[in-house]
Amino acid sequence: QVHLVESGGGLVQDGGSLRLSCAASGRTFNNYGMGWFRQAPGKEREFVAAIWSGGTPLYAGSVKGRFTISRDNAKNTVYLQMNSLKPEDTAVYYCAAGRLPIFRGEERDVYQWGQGTQVTVSS
Repeated sequence: QVHLVESGGGLVQDGGSLRLSCAASGRTFNNYGMGWFRQAPGKEREFVAAIWSGGTPLYAGSVKGRFTISRDNAKNTVYLQMNSLKPEDTAVYYCAAGRLPIFRGEERDVYQWGQGTQVTVSS
């Protein structure tokens, strides 16, 4: 198994920025895809971004151009830099570890979920 610990959530104004971090432990990190999902109140969890073991990123259309996913294999950590935040980005953000080096953001390919961190964007 892998244990995922998230940090960096909080309250930010419309147009602001936040950087989420997800530290992984319990298994080798650099050979697996990682990703971020989010769930707003009353809505289903949705894919946000993923990064493959080789560093190839993948984004949901709603965040493309505003969010950047990255990873630091030496620190076993994946990041989500969120810029130009909008109130519609308000949600609990979950880090996810994929089962394979390539991770396309499908929940069936998630090996382990993080606990979630709240992101609130005020209007």
